[in-house]
Amino acid sequence: MAEGRLPRLVLLALGIWLNAADTLVAATIMPSVGRDLGGHAWFGWATAGFLLGAIVAGASAGRMSEKIGLRAAMVLAGITFAAGCLLGALAPDMGTFLAGRLVQGVGAGWVAGLSMVAIAVLFPSRHLARVFACTAAVWGVATLLGPLLGGLFAQAGHWRGVFWLFAGQALVFCLAAPPLLAGAAPPRQGGKVPARQLVALAAGVGLVALADLAPAPAPTVLLVILGLAVMAVMLRLDTRAPVRLLPRGAADPRTAVGAGYGAMFALMAASMGLTVYGPALLQILHGLSPLWAGYVIAAQAMAWTLAAFAVSGVDGGAPERRCIRTGGILISSGVLGLMLALPGAPLPAVILAAAVTGVGFGMSSSLMNRRILGMLDGDDRATGASAFIAVRQSGGAVGAAVAGAAANAVGFGIAPGVASAQAASTWVFATGVPFAMLGTWAAWALTRPPCS
Repeated sequence: MAEGRLPRLVLLALGIWLNAADTLVAATIMPSVGRDLGGHAWFGWATAGFLLGAIVAGASAGRMSEKIGLRAAMVLAGITFAAGCLLGALAPDMGTFLAGRLVQGVGAGWVAGLSMVAIAVLFPSRHLARVFACTAAVWGVATLLGPLLGGLFAQAGHWRGVFWLFAGQALVFCLAAPPLLAGAAPPRQGGKVPARQLVALAAGVGLVALADLAPAPAPTVLLVILGLAVMAVMLRLDTRAPVRLLPRGAADPRTAVGAGYGAMFALMAASMGLTVYGPALLQILHGLSPLWAGYVIAAQAMAWTLAAFAVSGVDGGAPERRCIRTGGILISSGVLGLMLALPGAPLPAVILAAAVTGVGFGMSSSLMNRRILGMLDGDDRATGASAFIAVRQSGGAVGAAVAGAAANAVGFGIAPGVASAQAASTWVFATGVPFAMLGTWAAWALTRPPCS
């Protein structure tokens, strides 16, 4: 790439890797952490704390880059992530470990959000789809290598080494960022932090995270509803605030920008049943090992990556609109296919449904990002780009909590056997179908021609 963009792209890929791989590696080593530190009952908090930190930090990344400049913000994000890794590596007890996961989440959210900001401000519009396809490839590689890497460390009895490894990578990121981002997006005078919106977002995400840990369906549903209500209050606050957390129109589904963010949120929520419950259901219903079950799930990520590269050269206009709309339809079809296939269909049918879902995301996600950025003016591009991952992660948190409520309602959380797994494999994905349909409608609204 011209003008030194390739080294910058490598730096951003490292940032996306830190966010994507860390989550998968940590999930793999948690049984070993529990044996060493105790507190198996706190497993869910390791993910919930990371997710809370990542979403709030990711949403604030755009404003942080404006306040202190992109280069300084990247260094601060890398240092924060490394500090969280060190807390995890040195943790003498579960409380310290969980604190480290929260700090890691903040660092990872900043790193990923700032990487989106950097893509928006450093690369011309004609390259955006290809750059976003590269970030999808990083997520795909992380999906394949993350569980393997965590499994190797856990099997060797050195789970702390995972955090030392990621701390080292974060320090490399910190050292590389200043020279590679010199002169890029300097601070803007008068930059302020939308504190009220961030507090409301943290409260909403926190309630949803608690819902994902609730032992019974009723409190889970109640906490999800409360969390969504608080998020709605945050959106209302943001539309009236002098300093916004989200770009103009993001809170209004009647606008193309609002429909775009709504599509990101809903489609990611629809897909979480496979991510959260797929491995366990495949092991019980299809007799797969944990590793092979993980790689069946990875079929979705690899299909996502390949499809993203296939459409990365698509121009705007009608071809872009068709890809985004087709992507939404394929995601809905894939979720419905998983609902029908997982309870008793042959394994290839499950893999096919997962791959169809992945192709849908690959066809639509990068082009959605580009289309939304094209609708934002210069003042909103940084906040708009940093919101991409935070919005999708928020949708993922809601989808995971709703899927958890469905699984608990049929007894899978209490007695995970063949009968409860068959019921869960239907209802976990059935709860995703309405999200998928809503997301598909929003994708069509995003792509409605301006003259209509």
